[in-house]
Amino acid sequence: MKLFIYEHCPFCARARMIFGLKGIPLELSVIMEGDAETPTRMVGRKVVPILQKEDGAYMPESMDIVHHIDSLQAPLIADQPVDPAIDAWCKAASGAIFKLAVPRFTKADFSELASAPAREAYRLREEKAFGDLEALMADTPALQAEVEQKLAQLEPLLADERPISSTDFILFPILRTLTIVKGVKTGANVARYIERVAAASHVDLLTDKAM
Repeated sequence: MKLFIYEHCPFCARARMIFGLKGIPLELSVIMEGDAETPTRMVGRKVVPILQKEDGAYMPESMDIVHHIDSLQAPLIADQPVDPAIDAWCKAASGAIFKLAVPRFTKADFSELASAPAREAYRLREEKAFGDLEALMADTPALQAEVEQKLAQLEPLLADERPISSTDFILFPILRTLTIVKGVKTGANVARYIERVAAASHVDLLTDKAM
């Protein structure tokens, strides 16, 4: 099977997780930013991730991909409801996390941004969504303080190590996104969680690109 992704994309990280957790072989293929033709040909719109299944059919939507791959091999991993406390934390924290991460995504070394036109297409797309990206970079101290306060609230929710489940397909991609931001202070529970899920799912963190 082949998964079409952007390397920076949290939804793509979510889809990648299930393959690593299940030990199912996967070929990754990066779609260039600004390339609308390829995903549109596959699924009718510009979107990632896209799974090309063994029969050649294409499937978009990260959680649909997770559930499809999960169903191929017992035991099921993503079959329980998402922890409501973690879900609420993700909704409360993701705005500030993405304001920190997105300007850095536009500057970092990702395969989907390997050409100048692709990088510019991505910058313009994110500028339309988030506003002045350089202003957000300049606002790093305030945003980082806000995120670190949220991370402190997450600490007790991760005190007990639990088997990886549906909840982690929501939480881990957001925390992975944050690893592109240099110097963010996490508590011991959050740090341990990030490393544990990354290792179990074979999804790389972004610490080597942090700025």
